Amino acid sequence: ITAYLIWFTFISRSLKGPRVWALLGSLPGLIDNCDRMHDWICDNLRACGGTYQTCICAIPFLAKKQGLVTVTCDPRNLEHILKTRFDNYPKGPTWHAVFHDLLGDGIFNTDGDTWLFQRKTAALEFTTRTLRQAMARWVSRAINRLCLILEKAENQVEPVDLQDLMLRLTFDNICGLAFGRDPQTCVSSLPDNRFATAFDRATEATLQRFILPEVLWKVKKWLRLGMEVSLSRSLAHVDDHLSNVIEKRKVELLTQQKDGTLHDDLLTRFMRKKESYSDKFLQQVALNFILAGRDTSSVALSWFFWLVIQNPKVEEKILREICTILMETRGDDMAKWLDEPLDFEEVDRLVYLKAALSETLRLYPSVPEDSKHVVADDVLPDGTFVPAGSSVTYSIYSAGRLKSTWGEDCMEFRPERWLSLDGTKFIMHDSFKFVAFNAGPRICLGKDLAYLQMKSIAAAVLLRHRLVLVPGHQVEQKMSLTLFMKNGLKVNVHERDLRGVITSIKKEREEDVDLRSNES
Repeated sequence: ITAYLIWFTFISRSLKGPRVWALLGSLPGLIDNCDRMHDWICDNLRACGGTYQTCICAIPFLAKKQGLVTVTCDPRNLEHILKTRFDNYPKGPTWHAVFHDLLGDGIFNTDGDTWLFQRKTAALEFTTRTLRQAMARWVSRAINRLCLILEKAENQVEPVDLQDLMLRLTFDNICGLAFGRDPQTCVSSLPDNRFATAFDRATEATLQRFILPEVLWKVKKWLRLGMEVSLSRSLAHVDDHLSNVIEKRKVELLTQQKDGTLHDDLLTRFMRKKESYSDKFLQQVALNFILAGRDTSSVALSWFFWLVIQNPKVEEKILREICTILMETRGDDMAKWLDEPLDFEEVDRLVYLKAALSETLRLYPSVPEDSKHVVADDVLPDGTFVPAGSSVTYSIYSAGRLKSTWGEDCMEFRPERWLSLDGTKFIMHDSFKFVAFNAGPRICLGKDLAYLQMKSIAAAVLLRHRLVLVPGHQVEQKMSLTLFMKNGLKVNVHERDLRGVITSIKKEREEDVDLRSNES
């Protein structure tokens, strides 16, 4: 005991950050702050200058290896981990084991050559204009259904959970884009969908594995206990559904020349390639992109609408931008503005809206924390030594709240920080300071598609409706790998009155014309 206490005193003094307890390491602090984990990590990082090390089990021979966690949000360290020494910081065996049942050897659960092959294959598809057109088509279809739901809520004076609607809408979109099937979860009846339900349960059960030690969840899996039973059943249903989709698509592709049906989803694009992919591989491709494209965009939109509700001046600027563009492209008749969602040429011009969405992702990134495995001993740019076998957590949430990067007003929602001085051009910040879309070789392939989807949905909703938070509704973060709202986003829906905005734009234009006339 004496030897352990001497060792523990030495090890605890060598670590900065949250308090480390005997045997339990920093787990008591983590459990005590589980309802505000991301803010707790952010507080610790601020106090330690952007990086700290802690151990999750204060046991000799483990505390400086498997039990050691280096936590950082320093942009220099992020560039080192995500780009400069990319090969030394893979997702690692723990991540792969947790997600293997759900994602297999898909692009988001692999490293090395397996990841590189899928990345190169997917990158070729994500650069095509036809995929962007396909996304715009699926988004427009989903927006039309969303508008009917919001109109019904407005007429019946009933609140809606906007987070739930965003999850449904983005699920329909990503399923359409991934394998050309519309599950129609975002319709007025808000139906349950067996595939969507199975996918949600499988994801939730998989995430629970992160909370438990690997040995424990593997024992539960072997004994078929707890959520491991739910995971097995859900995965079986997901597997059956996707197998059915793939078999039908094979038949459709064989008969495509006869009936002229065109399929431009990702699944079909992979199936058309010269390489002969197994059905299992094709399933993993589809599932990986559904997981990546569904929760992230819906969560970002939920936080965006909440921030816009809190900041009416930002909302007015967004509306002015939308109305100005529509007056140029569709004329002054407002009825024509609402006939169809904005096409992607109109969406591309929404610079201030893109800035507001980026500002949302800075403050509330869809994936707030991520982790890497350390292959070989290394020293980070700030001088921190990281031993082989330990792990590194980089806090995307904290990186967006650094005063040294974003200034004294870093906690303010200010879209203007993403614009040129004249406010006409969008300025993207360094990807190692703004890490919401990851950075380095693993930077998000669907970044442009995500912006297209989010801008389209946000413009459609704000143009038609004024949203008000339901009195007494508490917006809180849910502790998950994705930054969900714990209680959803309950809002009342009101009709949007654009007359004041339009009058202001016309008056401003008339003043500009008069000014030019006087100058000439």
